[in-house]
Amino acid sequence: MAKNDSRPNPDELLAQVRAEEEKTGRGKLKIFLGYCAGVGKTYAMLEAARQWKGELDVVVAYVETHGRPETEALLEGLEIVPRRRIEYRGVSLQEMDLDAVLARRPQLALVDELAHTNAPDSRHPKRYQDVEELIEAGIDVYTTLNVQHVESLRDVVMQITRIWMRETVPDSVIDKAAEIELVDLPPDELLKRLKEGKVYVPDETTRAVAGFFREGNLFALRELTMRTAAERVDGQMRGYMQIHGIRGPWPATERLLVCISPSPLGTHLVRTARRLAFQLNAEWFALYVETPDDVRLSPEQRDRLMDTLRLAERLGAKTVTVQGDSIAAVVTEYATENNITKVVVGKPQSRWRKLLGTAVVNQIIRRSEHFDVFVATGKEEPLKLKQDKAPTGQVFANWRGYLRGLLIWIVATLLGHAVHGFFSPANIIMIYLLCVVVTAIFCGFGPSILVCIMSVMAWDFFFVSPHLTFAIDDTQYVFAFITLLLVGVTISYLTTRIRQQTEAAQHRESETATLYALSRHLAAVVGLDSTIRTIISGAKKTFGCDAIIFLPDPQNKEVLKPYAENPDVIIGENEVAAAIWSFRHQKVVGYGTDTLPNAKARYLPLSTARGDVGVMALLVTSAANLFTIQQTRLLEAYADLAAVAIERTQFAEKARSAEILEASEKLETALLNSISHDLRTPLVSVIGVLSSLQENELGLDDEGRRNLIQVAREEADRLNHLIANLLDVTRIEAGAMKVSRGPSDLKDVIGVALEHISSHSSNRPIDVDVSSELPFVSADFALIVQVLVNVLDNALKYSPAGSPVEIGGRQVGQLVEITVADRGVGIAPEELPRIFDKFYRVRRPDNVAGTGLGLAICKGIIEAHGGHIAAENRPGGGTTIRFTLPVAKMIPEERGQKYERE
Repeated sequence: MAKNDSRPNPDELLAQVRAEEEKTGRGKLKIFLGYCAGVGKTYAMLEAARQWKGELDVVVAYVETHGRPETEALLEGLEIVPRRRIEYRGVSLQEMDLDAVLARRPQLALVDELAHTNAPDSRHPKRYQDVEELIEAGIDVYTTLNVQHVESLRDVVMQITRIWMRETVPDSVIDKAAEIELVDLPPDELLKRLKEGKVYVPDETTRAVAGFFREGNLFALRELTMRTAAERVDGQMRGYMQIHGIRGPWPATERLLVCISPSPLGTHLVRTARRLAFQLNAEWFALYVETPDDVRLSPEQRDRLMDTLRLAERLGAKTVTVQGDSIAAVVTEYATENNITKVVVGKPQSRWRKLLGTAVVNQIIRRSEHFDVFVATGKEEPLKLKQDKAPTGQVFANWRGYLRGLLIWIVATLLGHAVHGFFSPANIIMIYLLCVVVTAIFCGFGPSILVCIMSVMAWDFFFVSPHLTFAIDDTQYVFAFITLLLVGVTISYLTTRIRQQTEAAQHRESETATLYALSRHLAAVVGLDSTIRTIISGAKKTFGCDAIIFLPDPQNKEVLKPYAENPDVIIGENEVAAAIWSFRHQKVVGYGTDTLPNAKARYLPLSTARGDVGVMALLVTSAANLFTIQQTRLLEAYADLAAVAIERTQFAEKARSAEILEASEKLETALLNSISHDLRTPLVSVIGVLSSLQENELGLDDEGRRNLIQVAREEADRLNHLIANLLDVTRIEAGAMKVSRGPSDLKDVIGVALEHISSHSSNRPIDVDVSSELPFVSADFALIVQVLVNVLDNALKYSPAGSPVEIGGRQVGQLVEITVADRGVGIAPEELPRIFDKFYRVRRPDNVAGTGLGLAICKGIIEAHGGHIAAENRPGGGTTIRFTLPVAKMIPEERGQKYERE
């Protein structure tokens, strides 16, 4: 590209397009920024809102007038949303009613005091989070903010005012503001307003505020406010120049990395990096290197580290956690791979490390070839007002390790005394070195150092001449003492290091094994309920907490249906509401987060690349340090795996539903194809007969009329039989067939069936071979008659005219077996398993009429009686269909036996 080419940067244009797409459907935020209370931010916000009153739907969501008449006058004519009252410790607090504003859905909402902390048990702990939800709902918001409440400027404000601001707003919220309006007032006029009582000052903070409103403080804060607004305007100007291709001095693209640690200076480093990144207009990252030494972190250090990571996220950084043995090596490798140009690190606190050159800062500087290193200094933050006390005896938590180390040292000394007469003092040193190694492995670094020092002293006292004194005759032992001490310390350190690495590897292996076991179990289960039970039971074993899975209702996606394995878990409205909020916004909320932090569970949205699946809630049973960095990472991986498993199960169910639907469509097609001809033929015959009878010109005599009526009767019976079969199949599939079982004589059943079949048997010979001693069967008499009629009709159709049909019956244990055999051509072996399927007809060249429902109905009726039906080919040709029925139970009486009716 030519040097004078002023075409817009395609990457910047693409970024702008993406930014505009992200803003689609979102509201706009305008911040009225001031340097102190009393400069007129609320007044300016209300004046700006009144200008839009006639064109936009404006409501006052929350505005504090503090009793100022001029401010209250601006509220006249504006709709005010009633505030929500919260009772807390006997005090009635008023807060913005977020749900009421969302339900009202104005075009513009006025929200005062963006940095305000909400009352306990509110949905969000901070008001800026309420504002973010309003913006996501498409509502424009006007709000007010003082510069001292900007998160990245907190420590700078403290240096100026000596007051630590506890209510702050993340810089990411300010960066997303569509407009920032500077509200300014000279310090002299502000102090005059303060003396006149026109600036609201709470009674309980009068002295602190009086110190805050010093003229020097106001000048510094005013300049800081102007610089903040100017940086914002400068950023907008640079973006405009880049998009429109305006020539000018273009700075190189910067990417900044801040290295964080459990140190109390971590938050200071993060804020420093945020300011530097903003000044450089650079993308920035917060990196934490997890080393084997992390197993020694105290709960307070872990909490501090998590707070630092969350602060970096709130300030807009991309937080990354990488595992490694060397912090400097990992930082250098990450910076090189991700095109980092500047690295921010903290000043080393240990003087010995600085003198020896082993501090992480020095190592990073030595390795830095392609990036700059910024060393930040600062003081530790003041302690929080509420801080849990350390457990009693925490300092001496490893006293058992020291005691075991002392016992090992005593054993080594006694062993040295036992072999002292056989070995030289130089060989006894090996016993003490072994003692140091064993102590380091089983007791830790501290006890091993103690044992090392005591071993040197014991060797000198007991085994070096002169004995039982620390005096030394031979100066060469001085070198031996020093060497033994150095070697012992080195062995202790290396052994402890190996132990820590082993514990870290075991921990990572445990995480991997947990995820592998879950994936293996999920792959083996079938069905949504089984999958959810596996996920919940796995979460209970892994995290020691009960879990609840919330899935969208198939009928209403806005409603989440909870699934819990433990019956003692109570799922109330608050839990469901929190899950719905997490599902809609796709954010982790609940315990340990900034949204609903007082909740009793942590809610993780379950989502995959294809969409949102549901929410997993992990109930917190105690206030223990549950969500460490390692467990948070494992929990997120667990949630991702659970989401994929649930989605896979849902897809499998959808696939099965699609298969069933496809089979139903095929069944409907087969039904129409099968019965269309059988329905049409009798209807045409009946219509033809009726038409003939209606026409008097044919001159039919009585005999002709009787023949036509007989034909119509037979066709109507045929049509009625077909419809009855269809209804029977429908009742069987729906499970609506009622079976009234009672004792039935098989000979009576055969007799009634032969009467039904006689009309179209064409005088075919039907042989009956049933024993007279055959017991009664437990059956529905009418249904079994229908079965026998259908089987006989099938035998007559598929056997040659004049050939006999045989009916047999015999008792087999507690069953009675009935057989119907013919002398037809038989059935092909591959068709035998399918002849009882619906609408299946055996292929015959003579094209025998039928719908393929008769035998399917027989199978349904027999199975409803608890029997079995099957077909087989007869030796010598033909087919035999046999079915079984249970023998009726008998009740003994005084005069003989009586069958029991079921």
